[in-house]
Amino acid sequence: MTAFPALVPLDAPLLVGYSGGVDSTVLLHWLWRCAQASGTALRAVHVHHGLQPAADDWVRHCQQQCAALGVELAVRHVQIDRTTGLGLEGAAREARRAAFTAELREGETLALAQHQDDQAETFLLRALRGSGVDGLAAMADDSQLGTHRLWRPLLHAPRTALLDYARQHALRWIEDPSNAEDHADRNFLRLQILPLLRQRWPHAAAALAGSVLHCRQTRELLDEEDAELITHLEVAPRVLSLQLLRQVSPGRAARVLRAWVIGHGAAPLPATVLQQGLDELLPAGNDRQARVRWHDHAIQQWREHAYLLPAQLPSLPRAWQAEWDGHAPLPLPDGGQLRLQGGAAFERPLQVRARVGGERILLPGRQHSHALKDCLQREHVAPWRRAQLPLIFDGPQLLAAADVVISAPLQAWLQAYQAQLQWRPGGW
Repeated sequence: MTAFPALVPLDAPLLVGYSGGVDSTVLLHWLWRCAQASGTALRAVHVHHGLQPAADDWVRHCQQQCAALGVELAVRHVQIDRTTGLGLEGAAREARRAAFTAELREGETLALAQHQDDQAETFLLRALRGSGVDGLAAMADDSQLGTHRLWRPLLHAPRTALLDYARQHALRWIEDPSNAEDHADRNFLRLQILPLLRQRWPHAAAALAGSVLHCRQTRELLDEEDAELITHLEVAPRVLSLQLLRQVSPGRAARVLRAWVIGHGAAPLPATVLQQGLDELLPAGNDRQARVRWHDHAIQQWREHAYLLPAQLPSLPRAWQAEWDGHAPLPLPDGGQLRLQGGAAFERPLQVRARVGGERILLPGRQHSHALKDCLQREHVAPWRRAQLPLIFDGPQLLAAADVVISAPLQAWLQAYQAQLQWRPGGW
């Protein structure tokens, strides 16, 4: 059986998630000793869920224990959103993560108290939900929470080792009465299934944790291959070549799509949406514009490419217009911005407004004006982008459609003043 870890040197300030239960009490005390030896700053945070009548008493207990150690304690009150579809346990977990993120200071590492038995429970839960190798990799010792390191230093220690440590150091903790109820899936595994498994296989938790490690190693290898493939398939930020994606196996294509959306900060693709994407995006021809949507994002097919977009892309109101002299960036109603780089400014204010259709523009090197619609098609501007384009006019003359199509007069002026027109679309 794995022993409780020895003291370790700390090289960054820590924020310890402290519920007041035995696991986090042991973690806090052990890291406090490590911090004392290393001279490292350490704080604790308690998340007040308000789900138990004694929740206020738990706060007072945590305050007393932290005061005895000389550890600063922050208390974060959260509201559990029961409408997320995650269940009470999942919603509470999301609320805790949000509270931790809000409390973390620059440079701090978040330390949580999950241990080997928690890892075994997570593995079983995910196996029972039909997870693949990614899900079965369960929790990592080291991961990220936003821009901060998330550290689980006790992940390889069994709970019995934590209990032994708590008794050895005469620690005081609180018991959550809900831990004795087995209606929640995790509690059912903890109270009913794992004790039964240990009757036959005493080292069941350690064995399951070993399977987690094997899955993680496999996932890391696959992740490396996915990242290399995405580099090849992504022809522009948030744009994948469907022609190239069709050349890989369906299983690899599924992994690539999952990794691609997560890599750009989107919520993970649900299994049903992922399958819909494979069914509709990959076989689609040039004349189709297949689209799949989940949470706040969508994947849109257009001209043999898949675009990762916000689910609701804003557009400029048709009646909107503004004057702009180029001295300062011009904020757009959809959250975008026009900027004139190079320190120059226009001789007189120009008019900026939304497209209404029928506009024409004189291009460099041409004698006659061209329909803006034809120019945008030649530039391969996607339909949803066309609705966002701010048009710049000098009286009745169209000078530019954002920085995508620039007229001959404006192009000459920009070159003469060594200036550059830049457009940042809204909705990203």
